[in-house]
Amino acid sequence: MKIASVAAYPVWIADRNQLLVKVTTACGVTGWGESGLTTREQAVAGALADLGDWLEGRDPLRPSAVWEALALQPGIARDRVSAALISALDIALHDIAGKALDVPVHQILGGALRSRVPTFGCVRADDRDHLIDLARETMAAGWTCLRLGWRTDAPEIFDPHDTIGRWPGILAACRAALGPRVMLGSDLHHRFSVAEAAAFMARCPEATLDFVEEPIRDETPSAYAALRRLIRTPLAIGEEFTSRWQFLPYVEQGLCDFARIDLCNVGGFTEAMKVAGWCRAHGIDVMPHNPLGPICTAATVHMAAVIPNHAFLECWETPGDDNAARQDSPVFRNRLRLDGANFPVPTEPGLGIEIDEAALAAAAPFRWSEVPHLRRSDGAFTNW
Repeated sequence: MKIASVAAYPVWIADRNQLLVKVTTACGVTGWGESGLTTREQAVAGALADLGDWLEGRDPLRPSAVWEALALQPGIARDRVSAALISALDIALHDIAGKALDVPVHQILGGALRSRVPTFGCVRADDRDHLIDLARETMAAGWTCLRLGWRTDAPEIFDPHDTIGRWPGILAACRAALGPRVMLGSDLHHRFSVAEAAAFMARCPEATLDFVEEPIRDETPSAYAALRRLIRTPLAIGEEFTSRWQFLPYVEQGLCDFARIDLCNVGGFTEAMKVAGWCRAHGIDVMPHNPLGPICTAATVHMAAVIPNHAFLECWETPGDDNAARQDSPVFRNRLRLDGANFPVPTEPGLGIEIDEAALAAAAPFRWSEVPHLRRSDGAFTNW
C-alpha cells in the first residue's frame, strides 16, 4: 500500500474554518485528519501542497516513519504550522491503518481500557445567575465536570484587574450554588501576568476551583514555577504545545496537573501517545483540548480510550452553547455522538468518521477570520 495523493480542504463550518486533510492510497483506501491551527488554516494548506510530491509513494501503514521523516526534514521547522500539518497527516494515516486492518484506531494504539470517554462541559454566560442556571442544566444532563467562563469576549479592551475584581466572586457564587461534588474549572486564556493570576486566585475562596486553565503565557516555564509557589489550585496547561519538548519542563518540573494535549497541534497520535505515557509516569492526568470539528473529537476519543490517565475531554455540545454547531454539518455523514456526558468508544474501522465529499465540495468556502486583538485601556496590546 502506498500514498497516492494528499489534499487539504479549508472550509467554513458553523462559526469557524476547519481544515480537513485527505490522504488517498493507491488501492483506494482514504484517511482523514484535521489541523488545529485556528485562523491560520491557509498556511497549513500551503505547507501541505509543498510536501505533496514527497508524500506520494510513502507507506501509510508506517505513520511513525512518516512522522520522524517530516519532523527531522530540514525544510520543516518545529513551529506551529509544521506541527499542525504533521498532526493532520498522522491522524489521517492512522485512519487509513484502521480501515485497512478493519479495526478501530484505538485497537492499533493498544486497545481500549474503557468503554466510554468522560467529558467536561463548557458552560458560559456573562450574568452570574444565568451561569448558575446553565451549569445546573448541564449537571442535570449528566456532566460532573464543568469549565465555567464568560460568553461575550471583550471586543477591544481587556483590563485584567476588571476581571480580577468581578470574576472570582462569580466563581465563588457558582461553587456555593452547585455544591462540592461537581468538579469546576475556569480558562483564563493566557491573559494574566504572574502577579495578576496570583491576585485572581487569591480572591477565589479555597476549593472554589478544581483546576485553572492557562492563566499565564507558557513560553517561560520559570514563570509557571513562580505562580505554582503562589497558588494551590491545580494547573491545566498545554493546549498550544506542539511537541514533547514543549511539554518537557512542565512534566519534569511538576508545573502542571492536567496536560491539555491537543491531538491536532501536538503531532497527532504518534506524539500524543508519547506525551500521555510520560505524563502518567509523573502522576499527571490528561485533559485533552478539543475545540475543533468531528475529526478532532473522534481522534481524541480514540486516544482517551487507550490511555489510563485520561480525566475529561473538552466538550462543547453542552446545553445552551451554540458551538455544538461545529460538530454538525452535512459534510460529516457519520460522526461520534454523546451518550449523556460521555462518548461511547467507537467500534467502526478507522476513526469512525464518514465524509460526504459531495457535501464537502458544496460547503461554504474558507473565509478570513481573526481572533480579537485585545488592548488594555492604556492602548497596549494584551493576550487574547
